[in-house]
Amino acid sequence: MKTRRLGTTDIEITPIGLGCMQFAGTRNVARWMIRPIDQESATQVVRAALDGGVDWFDTAEMYGNGNSEEALAAALKAAGIRPGQVTVATKWAPVGRTAASITRTIGDRLRHLGGFPVDLHQIHFPTGSLSGIPAQLKAMAALLKAGRIRSVGVSNFSARQLRLAHRVLAAEGVTLASNQVRINLLHRNVERDGVLATARELGVTLIAYSPLEGGLLTGRFHENPALARSAPVMRRFFGRRELSARGLARTRPLIGAMREIGTAYGVSISQVAVNWVINRYGDTVVAIPGASKPRQAAEAAATMEFSLTEAEIGKLNELSLI
Repeated sequence: MKTRRLGTTDIEITPIGLGCMQFAGTRNVARWMIRPIDQESATQVVRAALDGGVDWFDTAEMYGNGNSEEALAAALKAAGIRPGQVTVATKWAPVGRTAASITRTIGDRLRHLGGFPVDLHQIHFPTGSLSGIPAQLKAMAALLKAGRIRSVGVSNFSARQLRLAHRVLAAEGVTLASNQVRINLLHRNVERDGVLATARELGVTLIAYSPLEGGLLTGRFHENPALARSAPVMRRFFGRRELSARGLARTRPLIGAMREIGTAYGVSISQVAVNWVINRYGDTVVAIPGASKPRQAAEAAATMEFSLTEAEIGKLNELSLI
């Protein structure tokens, strides 16, 4: 599968990247959402992603206060990757801080990344900062003009906030590259809330996180409902409806259809789910599935090796509207 342009920047990325929250370590709130892995495992996961053709990685300051960034950098170096050979995205955490901390903390981001540049710097949330969105974006624009980052993105922004971000950056002579939002077969809000249409109009890439809806779209909970009891605490809390007996029954027809399609292609249910994300919306959307095992990273990368037909996408569209 061909690379896709990140917004209107000169950065080209594969449709599949690797989400790196699982590299956060155990001394962080992320452990309540995902299962953290050690450095050796992280290195194996990154190597599997690279071997599968993945050329970009998404991390964040909030993922272990730099632990994820450090683990990613160490893994890339262990795989023989040099700065500039892959694209690295990270995020600034706005909660309780002013826009000035964007400038103050860029040195920390670069230090944790161990020589790898910040190709995409993103505002992690549109709320929580002591400064308004315009001030935050102007600080990001200043970093780009100073050559400390290559592009500017946002995360979890609404259509209205996306337009504001685009307008503020344009006034600074900078383009908005991306908006990272939750997109999967069971979470298609971007189609209804204006985010997809606005991104297409403005030339902004949408980076889809949680393309497997916390593992629900792998089919493993449908095969063995008892697994829900061992899911991370916050996954069980926020997904309690979907992981209930009634919720699993409601999504079982969708899982069955994905299993049937996957069998025809010789791929897994999860690969069908991720392939839907990167093909349903054309070049506007790329995805960042996470992986805690090399097999999962390799499987995610192999999603780029086939394309669902329009008929198959249409069938999944209908079954996912539940």
